[in-house]
Amino acid sequence: MPRPDFSCAHRLRTGRFSEPSRIYLLTTAVHKRMPLFRDLSLGRLLVAELRAAHDQGWVSSLAWVVMPDHLHWLVRLESQSLDELMQGIKGRSARRINHQLTRRGPVWQSGYHDRALRKEEDMQEVARYVVANPLRAGLIERVGDYPLWDAIWL
Repeated sequence: MPRPDFSCAHRLRTGRFSEPSRIYLLTTAVHKRMPLFRDLSLGRLLVAELRAAHDQGWVSSLAWVVMPDHLHWLVRLESQSLDELMQGIKGRSARRINHQLTRRGPVWQSGYHDRALRKEEDMQEVARYVVANPLRAGLIERVGDYPLWDAIWL
């Protein structure tokens, strides 16, 4: 799968439609592509927000990986729209990350990329793509060596 182009993030909302129970692959990038999540403690703050969204019934989280400068998240949309979900995740995680770093300012780039999966697509194949990101990026030699990922098919 090609890497999303975030240079046109302001246009990503055009034609966006949130369909409950639909499966989406969501991708969002850190402000200026700073590798914030090389710091494992900051990555864990984001993971806590992903799990909270799942626990609160916003989504059913199927797979995710927190890369040093972006997030890939495969979800089944439940009670929130895509915009509400991403605004909530990015806003809450940004507040926690800025608090941890004792700073202010943006954590995330504006916008996000979403791709609705078609019914015939293999969710497990997409999940494998998501969790193999650190391997393809050369960060690890085996998927299991990377600390910031999860998938329901374990």
